[in-house]
Amino acid sequence: MTALLPDAPWRHRAGLDALLFALGTQDGLARYVGGAVRDGLLGLPVNDLDIATSLPPTAVMERLKDAGIKAVPTGIDHGTVTAVLADGPVEITTLRRDVSTDGRRATIAYTDDWRDDAARRDFTINALYADPMTGAISDYFGGIADLEARRLRFIGDAEARIAEDHLRILRYFRFLARYGDNEVDGHAYAACVAAANSLMALSRERIADELMKLLAVASPVTALRLMVEGGILGPVLPEVAMEGVDRVEALIAREAKASLPPSAVRRLAALLPPDAAVADQVGARLKLSNKARKRLAVALARDGAEESMKALAFRIGTEGAIDRLLLESSQPIEALEQLRGWTPPRLPISGGALIKRGLTPGPDVAKALQQVERQWVAEDFPDEDRVQQLADQIVSKFQRARQ
Repeated sequence: MTALLPDAPWRHRAGLDALLFALGTQDGLARYVGGAVRDGLLGLPVNDLDIATSLPPTAVMERLKDAGIKAVPTGIDHGTVTAVLADGPVEITTLRRDVSTDGRRATIAYTDDWRDDAARRDFTINALYADPMTGAISDYFGGIADLEARRLRFIGDAEARIAEDHLRILRYFRFLARYGDNEVDGHAYAACVAAANSLMALSRERIADELMKLLAVASPVTALRLMVEGGILGPVLPEVAMEGVDRVEALIAREAKASLPPSAVRRLAALLPPDAAVADQVGARLKLSNKARKRLAVALARDGAEESMKALAFRIGTEGAIDRLLLESSQPIEALEQLRGWTPPRLPISGGALIKRGLTPGPDVAKALQQVERQWVAEDFPDEDRVQQLADQIVSKFQRARQ
């Protein structure tokens, strides 16, 4: 692998040249760091662009202001300033070294030593820096060789790095799934297993963020199996067992067959026991969004097994219907074709139309409208003429019943 960062798409972001000039990259004061360098070397898409600098945060803010670039002190207490560019934000963080850590947060001091900053990072492949002007890579711990070998390696002693930040346990398995060859280093794995209980000290939001990122990786199954075998998730997600990993593996195969992209929420539904109540409890514990919690519960609900895909999509939404189809291995993937290019329609009649037909305003209107809708769905959403016929029939039935 080359020791030069190739010209990458982000290089042409609007306003980036002005940002780099303001930070003094021409004088060696700032470099790309972390994921942008790692993924850039691998030819992967780069979503987040991070810059490390030897300038203190106050100087970064001043320089950006002088250059007319909006600067937001998103994490200034920890040395991070976000520059807002037209094509997306760029995080700029001052070089740091750890003074003390407690497994959840670190007390840091600023430094102008690039190696000190690299030494506080988790994995060798994340401790790569690139000169924006020349593309030259600074690699202090053999990260380029590890990328070439698809090897995931902690910087220094695994136990010590995990003790500094317990989240590194989960990050280890996420990076193993995405960048490693899934052949674990025995010492690193043992360190993760031994420290698994320390995950309980982390906020559930941080745990959820890492878990969802892992589940969104193309092939997380091997990493998940290692986690279950080692009891990694037990302290925070005791509901997860090897049967859940088997379901994730089956789901991934069905996603591929259906030509659908990975969905972390859908895969979490597969990982958990097939019980909507349990899924809701887990969603609440992980502090997932209301939308994600509802999706989990809908995906694992047991109702509607006899409905057609269109009828199910009309009732619970297209996303929910697709989730259920993919999660139920006995259902043929071909049934998904019913939903491609189809949008659930709205019932083309209202309660007012039933009142105009002579139905007395009140509870009967809602009941009659529900019957019209049920029959309309059962007949596979016929056109408005047929709906009018159904309305006539059902209103007549209600009127006869009241005579």
